[in-house]
Amino acid sequence: MEASNFLFGELENNLLINVALRTVVMFFIILIFLRILGKRGVKQLSVFELVVILGLGSAAGDPMLYMEIGIINALIAFAVLVICYKIFTLLIFKYQRLENFFEGKPVYIIKKGTFALNDFKKETLSKDEFFMELRLQGVFHLGQVEYAILETSGEVSVYFFDKAELQYGLPILPQYIEQIVTNFEIGTRYSCLFCGETIAFQNQTSPTCPRCQKSEWIAASNRSHQA
Repeated sequence: MEASNFLFGELENNLLINVALRTVVMFFIILIFLRILGKRGVKQLSVFELVVILGLGSAAGDPMLYMEIGIINALIAFAVLVICYKIFTLLIFKYQRLENFFEGKPVYIIKKGTFALNDFKKETLSKDEFFMELRLQGVFHLGQVEYAILETSGEVSVYFFDKAELQYGLPILPQYIEQIVTNFEIGTRYSCLFCGETIAFQNQTSPTCPRCQKSEWIAASNRSHQA
């Protein structure tokens, strides 16, 4: 195989120029149609909006590379996708059940410093990913968090306790999570590693968590997020 064929394929110079021009045209067409769809960040995209974006990308890619596919073909595909998007947006605005099915609903992950176990189990977000989101918002331990809500966009909204209401809770920094306690001190507070339940131990043996029936504990913290 010749080096030129490996790098450029079988396209002649004039066809390469054609590819470059088509790419420039499709680039501006994509920008225009994305502007029509509205200003939203990638993390804010719903499932349907992500499908539309992928569809636009697929429709734009073929005319850039395949000479037998005209730009008008891509424009028709773009127009159909945008019309479908606008109709769908009107429908989900009118019908709440349709919106809940496609967009999902906000879900409480943390309530009063502990995991809302039933809701958290339904989500695909792993505990490590969730802890990362909390750390990005300055959370040191779950006792600081009155509520944490997983929004439909995939972002996590965090509502802190007032400083006067700060509780002991499960530390979520990596080095603390790894420090599973085997020797317990009476009267010291420990947090369940699975659900965040925090209790003051009354004896030196490891009890079963009353909320989740697990038995892995780490030392609880009451550090303020303002510290």
